[in-house]
Amino acid sequence: MKTLQNSKAVKLINKLIEDVSQNGIIINTVVEDLKALRPYTIQEELPLLAKATRLAAEHIEENETFAIPIPQDEPIEGEEIEASEVDPKESLHYFFCLIRDIDKKVNEEELREYVKALNEY
Repeated sequence: MKTLQNSKAVKLINKLIEDVSQNGIIINTVVEDLKALRPYTIQEELPLLAKATRLAAEHIEENETFAIPIPQDEPIEGEEIEASEVDPKESLHYFFCLIRDIDKKVNEEELREYVKALNEY
């Protein structure tokens, strides 16, 4: 999958990453920025990013947090992975990094996991 090419979209995703990293989840700002980012994803014909940004904005608006955990790696055979507590700030930061670096196959797969989890929430 290709990444966002529009310089305004790239600046916006980098702003989201920096804002969440420094200030946590400021609901109004994050939702507004996600809504502003979505038209770029549609314009550049990136349906996975368009869906992810819409679902994330709706989720944060409705729940006033980002209650979706970071996708877990598949356990190695015979090994158990414990379910961990959701850290909304860390998970949202990771979500934005996946959007920024969507050209990596593993990131695309993990973003699909986020979309699935957002749909199921």
